[in-house]
Amino acid sequence: MAPGTVLVLTLLGGLGAAARFLVDDLVNRRWHGAFPLATLVINVTGSLLIGLLATSMAADSPQAYAVGAVGFCGGYTTFSTAMVESVRLTREGAWRTAGLAAAGMLALCVGAAAAGALLGRALSG
Repeated sequence: MAPGTVLVLTLLGGLGAAARFLVDDLVNRRWHGAFPLATLVINVTGSLLIGLLATSMAADSPQAYAVGAVGFCGGYTTFSTAMVESVRLTREGAWRTAGLAAAGMLALCVGAAAAGALLGRALSG
């Protein structure tokens, strides 16, 4: 991979992390429940974007897809935080909320990635 590509990937990763921080703050200012809604919003929208990029860019420009998916989306999405939040909820005795957070996030993110792929296919062809 060319040094310029690595630089762009790094910059997009930073932008993705900054976007995650802003979305997290925006959602958490309005949501005060135990359920990790901000993390859900971030991961679902990131999964939708990765699905969209996969079908609209991956075949024609695999390097651009990698930079967008790994760079921006890698910095934006936060599955490790989702699992930490599920463990925290479990430790607090909120078993149902923890299970709903973990399983619901997985199902919604897979669905969002599939929806993004369908949207990307529709837009590119």
